[in-house]
Order: sequence, then C-alpha cells, then structure tokens
Amino acid sequence: MSELISELEERVKYRIEGEFCANCSAKMERMLSATEGIGETTINYATKTVVLPPSRVVQAQEIMEKIEAGVKLVPIHLKQKVESPDNTAAVNKENQWRITRIMIACALFAVGLVFESRWKNSSWEVMEYLVYLTAYFIVGYKVLAKAVRNIFRGQLFDENFLMSLATVGAIAIHALPEAVAVMLFYSVGEYLEERAVNRSRNSIQALLNFRPEYANLVHQLDVIKVDPEEVQVGQQILVRPGEKVPLDGEIVNGNSFVDTSALTGESVPRKVQVGNPISAGMINTTGVLTVRVTKVFAESSVQKILDLVENASTHKATTEKFITTFARFYTPAVVVAALGIALVPPLLSDGNFQAWLYRALTILVISCPCALVISVPLGYFGGIGGASRHGILIKGANYLEALTDLRTVVFDKTGTLTEGVFQVVEISPAKGYTERELLEIAASAEAHSPHPIAKSIREKYGKDVQDSALAGLLSYEEVRGQGIRASYNGQTVLVGKAELLEQVGISIPRLMVDKGPGTVVYISVDGGYVGQLTISDRVKADSPAAIARLNQMGMRTVMLTGDNQAVAKAVAEELAVSEYHSDLMPEDKVSWLETLSQAKRQGKIAFIGDGLNDAPVLTRADVGIAMGGLGSDAAIEAADVVIMDDQPSKLVEAIQIARYTKTIIWQNIGFALGVKLLVILLAIFGMVNMWMAIFADEGVALLAIMNAMRVRWYHKQGHKQGDRFTVPASRAVKVAAR
Repeated sequence: MSELISELEERVKYRIEGEFCANCSAKMERMLSATEGIGETTINYATKTVVLPPSRVVQAQEIMEKIEAGVKLVPIHLKQKVESPDNTAAVNKENQWRITRIMIACALFAVGLVFESRWKNSSWEVMEYLVYLTAYFIVGYKVLAKAVRNIFRGQLFDENFLMSLATVGAIAIHALPEAVAVMLFYSVGEYLEERAVNRSRNSIQALLNFRPEYANLVHQLDVIKVDPEEVQVGQQILVRPGEKVPLDGEIVNGNSFVDTSALTGESVPRKVQVGNPISAGMINTTGVLTVRVTKVFAESSVQKILDLVENASTHKATTEKFITTFARFYTPAVVVAALGIALVPPLLSDGNFQAWLYRALTILVISCPCALVISVPLGYFGGIGGASRHGILIKGANYLEALTDLRTVVFDKTGTLTEGVFQVVEISPAKGYTERELLEIAASAEAHSPHPIAKSIREKYGKDVQDSALAGLLSYEEVRGQGIRASYNGQTVLVGKAELLEQVGISIPRLMVDKGPGTVVYISVDGGYVGQLTISDRVKADSPAAIARLNQMGMRTVMLTGDNQAVAKAVAEELAVSEYHSDLMPEDKVSWLETLSQAKRQGKIAFIGDGLNDAPVLTRADVGIAMGGLGSDAAIEAADVVIMDDQPSKLVEAIQIARYTKTIIWQNIGFALGVKLLVILLAIFGMVNMWMAIFADEGVALLAIMNAMRVRWYHKQGHKQGDRFTVPASRAVKVAAR
C-alpha cells in the first residue's frame, strides 16, 4: 500500500549539499532504490540532484547519511537554479582550510625526507615518527574518521577504508614515508578531482543557463519587471531588444529578428511579426515586441528543455549500468586478492611476509573504482548537454547510446522530409460544376479540419469560410486516415481519398484516378462524383543531403506515407530513399515498423516524424525522433529524441554526437581498467611502490574526468565534412508530395 501511495505521490527535485564521491553516490542510489516506499531512484552526480517523494525525504536523508555524513537534501523550486555547492562561502572557507592542511603536511613531509637518514637508528628516531605521523594525521584525519564511522555502519570497501587500511598497514611495517605520501597525494588528488568535477558540472550547467530571469509585465499604462512564474496566461509582456523572451506566447505588436540558438542551435536569426508564435529562451535582437502569453512558465519551451536535460540521468545507458555493477564487485575482489597475496606466498614459499604485505597494501591503493564511476555518467551528461546546445533534446543516456547502434532510419514524409506547406495546383470539376463551386464545396466540408491540406483548400477558396460557405454546413465528421464526411446545404458531401468514395459505391472516372504526382482530394455530393483537387508539397532544402549522408553511413533509409503511390515514388526518387511504402493508415505504419524490426539482422531502428500524429510509431521504434519540437507539446511527450527545428540533417548530427560521446566513454573505461590492472600486476611482482600506485589511481581519475569534459567541446572542434548541409537551389525543387 505504501508503495502505491509513493507511486501516486508527485516527486520533487532535491539538491544534495555536501561533498561525496561518485562511488558513494552509486551506493546511495542503490540503497534508495531498494527501500520500500522510495522505489527506483537515480542520483544525478553531474548536477548533484535527486528526485524523491516528499513524504520519504527524512527516510532518504537517513539512508544517505549512513553512507556519507554531512549530506543534506534541499528542495529545489523553479525559481532556483541548480548551483554547485562549491559556490557558497562556507565551502570556499573549507577549501581554503583544506589547502592549508595540505601545505602544512607537505612541509612536514619534506622535513621528514631531508632528516630521515639522520634520525634513523639514533636517539632522534622518535622525531621521525613525530614528523611523519603529524603530517599523516593533519592531512588524513577526515579519511580515517570516515573509514571508522563506515566500518561501524557496515559500509566497507569504499575509498576511505582502502586508503586507511593501506596507510595504517604501511605504518605498521615502518614504511612511514610511503604512508604519508599515499595519504597526502590521495588528499591532493581528491581535491583536484573535486575541482575538476565541479568545473565540469558548472560548464555543463552553463549550457543550460538560458532561463529568463524576469518578464516585463504590461500592467495598464505601466510596465513592471516581475518573475516569469508570476505571469498568467492571457497577460501581455514587453520584450525589448537584447532581452530573453521569458514565456511562450503570440506576438500582438511589433516585429523583430530573434536569436533561436539556445533552443535550436541555429545561429541565423529568425524574423517574427504580429501573429507569429514565439518561445521562451529566444533572444530579441532588434525591435520591441508585445507578446500575449499562451503558457505559464512551468509549461514553457525553455523549462521543458531544462527539465528534459537535467532529468536525462534517470534513463541510464547499458554501459553506465554495467560500470555501476562492475564497481560493486571490483573493489571487494581486489581486497580479497590483496589479502591472498599478503598471506599465501609467505605460507607456501617461506617468503618475506613484510615484503608481500607491502605489495598487498600497494594493490589496495589502486583498487578504488572512482575513475570509472565518475567519468562515465559525466561523459553521458556532457553529451546530452552538448546535443541540447545544437537543438537536439535526448531524453536519456540509453537513447544517446541507442543512436550509436542505428542501422535503419524510417521517415514519415509530410512535415519531416517535406515542408508540409501545401497549395492547390489543379482543380478538376466534373461536368455541371465550375471550379469555384467545387472549391466552395470542399472548403466548406474542410472548414473545421486542422490538417495542412484542409488549410490549403480554404486558402485557395479565398473567401471567409466562416461567414459564407460555412453557413450551409450542418454536420461534420472526420473519417480517420481517409477524409471528411459532412452535410452541406442538406446534401451529403465526401472529401478525401478515393477509398472514402469507393466504400459507399461511388465510382471515380478511370482517367481521373492518379492522374499524376500530387496529393489528390476526391469530392462527391449525394453519392455522385463531382471532381477532384490536386495539391502539392515540396521537399525540404536539406532533406536530399541528409538522406545522402545517412546512405553514406551505411544506414537503411525507409519512407512511410499515407499518400498515394505516385506521390511516394516521386519523393523517394528525389531523395534517393532506399525503400518506400505508400497508402498507409496510421496503424499500417506501426505494422511496417514491426515488419522492419523483425527483419533486421543487427542494430536498432529509429522512426522520425512530426510528433503530432505519429505517437504510436514513435513509441514502437527503438528510438522515436520527433521533428520540429519547438512549440509542440505532443512531440516532446511522445519521442525519445526531439529535434527542435525542422532540419532532417540534425539526425546525422545527433548520431555523430552520440558516437563521439561513446568513443570518449570507452576510452575512459579502457584507459582506467588498463592502468589499474597493469599496476596491480606490477605490484604483485614488486615492481611498483605505493607512491607510484597512488599517482596511478588519482592520475587515472583526473585524466578520465578531463577526457569526459571533452564531450562538451564537440561544437568547438568544428564539424566534419558532411555534418552541415548546403543544398543547391536546383535540388530544392517542388515535387508532388504529401
């Protein structure tokens, strides 16, 4: 019952204050997920946030404190930014004291090294212990305290326990310099590691830092600066040149150019004028705009993007799950191996116990898995954040990873490969009807339809349908996937595909069926055929190059459309699509996707559509990709990946970002495991000491973190040839398409 209540309870995002390592984060996540009433939980280590049911926060706090004392859960409100804890004065003061301790320990360590030979085997030998142990406790007392506390809590095999065990063992065999060096270099490495992680966290957060801070609310004759959350739907706001658009709305006064790069990744400003929609996150560059708000801030484009990117860590990639599981068993396995190395060889060969113990302690130093546990999620989060900067929203690391395994890309046609902007190019009335009469009948029947084809018919009619022809419209019914059935001036009117007319026994003259490429709308009145309209669409400018690039990458490209054979063939030939299927109902697209999925030999299938009427297919595909998500709630909700503008070429860019991210992640995994295994092998044969081991451990972690940070620099490296597409004007020809 408590689990059911927890599932129904709305979860709240909390910031985790306090310092904790990536390995501890994984432990917290695992324990929270296993707790009844909390359920599956993911900690976003990159932003130090977690989403929890409010009624379980106290319980979650207790669980997390068992693993890392001092952590605190603080609720995040929309008005707050997810800021890194190291920005606070208290943390800065702690860092200063931390550096001071390290410097004092370094000075004492240097003194010990200089005078060690004089103090040994003399009456001053006590000074060796005093200097070294003072340096050891100054820099390592927190590590020792955490290790002791965790032992009593049953939390063994973390880095504090390993460092404490290794250094205390070194002191026991009188390897004082090694003990101090390990604790000192570990502390320095941890400090540098935290700084690197925080820098990466801040840089990733900067990618998302386009939340508008205020809105200019028009109040009577005055303009008041308020928080965007205080503005209600229907109110008007003023957006001056250079300001961010704070809320989604419609322009009611003024015209300007807006910078959409924060939302779409495109640097070319877009012209907007009265009647145009405008989205939060855009930047007004020239004129003054008056905007009528259509959505509250919580539902605005900018907030949805922020939520999607920040919550993307809840969908973990297979690689990330593997590393988390691997880390659980890696450290205990190394500890057991170290114990065996310390005990077995001396017992079997009468070897020097102290020498084998030293080798075992050296192995303990290298056994912390933090390099892997930190770098993998940071790499994925950086890839998702970098993609969002290019106007590509990826809802989780699992989808980012899936993009690297794509082998088949299935496209919807209208609004995806074509512009979806229709116009009536031919009017063919039957005998007894004029072109104007045929248009009036069709426009009246299509008066309520939101479909782009219906809109093109009404625009061609030219008159105000609401005031004239609509007066005779008595009833209206949409026949799913086929057209419109209406009652106009007491007559039954059918407007749509040939099948719609043929189902009720209306014959269409053979010469009029599929006369040529183009979307054909057939019209009947009271059971008689009265004519047809031919409507054309045109291919998007960068669709040919996008398909060409996918073909070059070895992808199988497929187009599914509800349009007729002639239209589908014309578009497929223009774009060089591998295969196409026409005359499909929405459920037929799902069937074809399942057929393609069953037939695939390897790799995953992506479906890319406009997100408005393709939700079933988007859901069925391995990766559902919605085009033109800017302002489209349906697109953002239904798809796994959302391309914010209408460029098919962004799919290629998304695949390349995903591959780049995966390459870096596997570089980190291979490098970290390779170095650790090499050092462990060398330690077994006595070829490395503790100094080298701690350098290898902390050095690997730092290098892995810095390598993971390269993902966010993808846009600075310049795109490879083929990433951006320029299509000759001659290729952007009009084709008859729907």
